[in-house]
Amino acid sequence: MSEPEHKPSAGASLPTTSAEATNAMIHYYRAEMGRMNAWRSRLDLTTNWAITVVAAMLSVTLSTPTAHHGLVLFAMVIVMLLLGVEARRYRFFDVYRMRVRQFERHYFGQLFGPVTQSGPEPWLLMLAQDLRHPKFRISFWRAMGRRLRRNYIWMFLILLMAWLLKIASPDLQAGVHLDPDRPLAVLVEQASTGPVPGWLMVGIVAAVYACLLYATYSTRERGGDEVRV
Repeated sequence: MSEPEHKPSAGASLPTTSAEATNAMIHYYRAEMGRMNAWRSRLDLTTNWAITVVAAMLSVTLSTPTAHHGLVLFAMVIVMLLLGVEARRYRFFDVYRMRVRQFERHYFGQLFGPVTQSGPEPWLLMLAQDLRHPKFRISFWRAMGRRLRRNYIWMFLILLMAWLLKIASPDLQAGVHLDPDRPLAVLVEQASTGPVPGWLMVGIVAAVYACLLYATYSTRERGGDEVRV
């Protein structure tokens, strides 16, 4: 019994009428909207993890004097890792948001409220180039700065205040005896963690927070007209 012959499949046909083109654009817009919402959900999930870590660590550390202040430092490290994960996810989210905004601004915006253009806006050509050669629109550093400004800088500040309160308060750390004659020296001494002396730990924390503040303010957009997430 001879096998049936397989005819070569024809390639996908492009829209030939305005109705087909409009239908294709609507379906594509819905697809990009779905991907954008999916990555936005991932951003919210990472933020929720960070908030949970901060709340859990503060609850454990500040609830008993026997808890070591290193738990707050450990919470800083975990939140820093989550910030890196969220910055990476934000770069993907920003790509899909840009595509959705192109449709909303140049297609639906013109549909609902036509505006006379001074010249042609090749947004479809730009969108086609982005689909053929996709690439990130912002750097990892800028994405991290945006997430810091929106959420994470406040978590880091809360952790910093909790750490300073932990190492400075006799009620929150066993063995702390403040000396009115040299309060700063006692504070630095209590900041020691294992073999790491207090002065080095204070320097490391100060350097980390200086980098966070620099990332927060050096990546600010000036004169932007789009909503930043």
